[in-house]
Amino acid sequence: QVQLVESGGGLVQAGGSLRVSCRASGSLSSLDVVGWYRQAPGSQREWVALITRDGPSYADSVKGRFTISRDDAKNALYLQMNSLKPEDTAVYYCRGVRVGDFEVWGQGTLVTVSS
Repeated sequence: QVQLVESGGGLVQAGGSLRVSCRASGSLSSLDVVGWYRQAPGSQREWVALITRDGPSYADSVKGRFTISRDDAKNALYLQMNSLKPEDTAVYYCRGVRVGDFEVWGQGTLVTVSS
């Protein structure tokens, strides 16, 4: 089964940019859906962006600022985050789904945006 490990989190000032990465231990291309979620302190985990066979989609809160991409040759998923806001502060998780089979989550990477 594929395992996912995130990296790239850190502290950034508001208006800045950051790219978080997610590496798969197995074949990323074997997953039908891959995406990013986040959980802010005291809040529920929420969907941020995902890629299916039909292409990417984004939550309204990040549309136009974040870009999700995948590199199947490297078994990697990325989230480029621009124009960051303090409300983007959260632990960011990647998730993969093989439809009808399994889903897998990474352990998360913390992104902190200072005002």
